Amino acid sequence: MDLGLSQAVVLLTGGSKGIGLACAHAFAAEGARVAIAARRPEGLRAAQESLERAGYSALALSADLTQAREADALVAKVVSQLGPIDILVNNAGAARRTPPAELQASDWHDAMDAKFFTYLHAMQSVLPAMAARGKGVIVNVIGNGGKIASPTHLPGGAANAALMLASTGLANAFAAKGVRINAINPGLVATERLLEGFRAQARMTGESLDTMLESAIARAPMGRLAQADDIAKVVLFMASSMAAYVNGALLSVDGATTSVIL
Repeated sequence: MDLGLSQAVVLLTGGSKGIGLACAHAFAAEGARVAIAARRPEGLRAAQESLERAGYSALALSADLTQAREADALVAKVVSQLGPIDILVNNAGAARRTPPAELQASDWHDAMDAKFFTYLHAMQSVLPAMAARGKGVIVNVIGNGGKIASPTHLPGGAANAALMLASTGLANAFAAKGVRINAINPGLVATERLLEGFRAQARMTGESLDTMLESAIARAPMGRLAQADDIAKVVLFMASSMAAYVNGALLSVDGATTSVIL
């Protein structure tokens, strides 16, 4: 099935590992022209090597998207080297998980910088050109932590909730300009980010990581945790012409774990 992504210019933030890197592989396999961004050059080099081993190439650029000016510079570099950006996938930044008893005011500020503003800065950098061209797609990989409050994920969950509102609001505002903006909310995904959260929980409960992983799998209705590829396939669909009338959506991708109507 042709998803209409061949030669599309795709910018993936947080593209050096986990879901972002899985998305880079998926878009490259469809013939897209891929740029990946992350803060750490060593992670970007490893990601490029991973793509090259699979027979793909990607433009890799280092940027700290907590800074609006760096988001603008990143977008300018992608446009100069690959052309106008057709698709932005936001996946950069993750709020540090902290037990409630350890929370400081700075944790709440840091969470908004790490998750909310990294996405917002990237969106603000691409939206004017997308609107001027009359087309463009933004997919924000956020997380169900913005729907269900977790004691160890309160600042990050608050940032996720804010991103959901921003995503749907901007989708409404830019729909008439031919821009689609959707959000994907994964549940637990088997990545290093998940282990970081479990370590914070371990400090609060005293449980071992193995025990927490076993419990998480036992609670999963489908009997397993999501893999990064599972999320990447949904991102690919939402970015493609197959989802041409999907706009302003908040899609849970958690294997039916969150059984609420939202």
